[in-house]
Amino acid sequence: MSDAPRRRRHDPGRRDRLIDAALRVIAEKGVAATTHREIARVADVPLGSMTYHFTSMNEVLAEAFTRHANAAADHFDRRLAAARTREEAIDAVVDLAGSPGDILLAVELYVAAARDPALRKVTQAWMQRSRRALEQHFDPTTAREVDALIEGLVLHSALSTDPMTPEQVRHAVERYLR
Repeated sequence: MSDAPRRRRHDPGRRDRLIDAALRVIAEKGVAATTHREIARVADVPLGSMTYHFTSMNEVLAEAFTRHANAAADHFDRRLAAARTREEAIDAVVDLAGSPGDILLAVELYVAAARDPALRKVTQAWMQRSRRALEQHFDPTTAREVDALIEGLVLHSALSTDPMTPEQVRHAVERYLR
């Protein structure tokens, strides 16, 4: 046995890869089936990396959902900031409300947040950011209501066997905002 110190593999991006892997697992299998072992497998790292980087599965979920919420909010911010008129803002809301991307992650977060106060903080921060973005074009009350309409449209898209078409989403948003 050598007295030389054991050399550790330098992998500064591992924690981020684990969070990204957690999001992939959640989207594919749901929160209930998300395990340390499955995240490590998807990230292609040793299982011990999970306990090295995170104190619990709750911490993993909170960080993963925070990353997802921040990415969605950043996209929402950019789209609404680019709108120069109320009509362009309505178009942005329609596009965002009808976009199918990351719907399963959003639904998993909503369900998990209903029972977990830490995750509820993630959803609350996300809603506040969405409302601030909407308030660039709409009054605070309207911004809150439109945010709720978008959330409802997302849930409807995820759960319906006959989801609304893009035209129906546009009609719903325009009906409310005009």
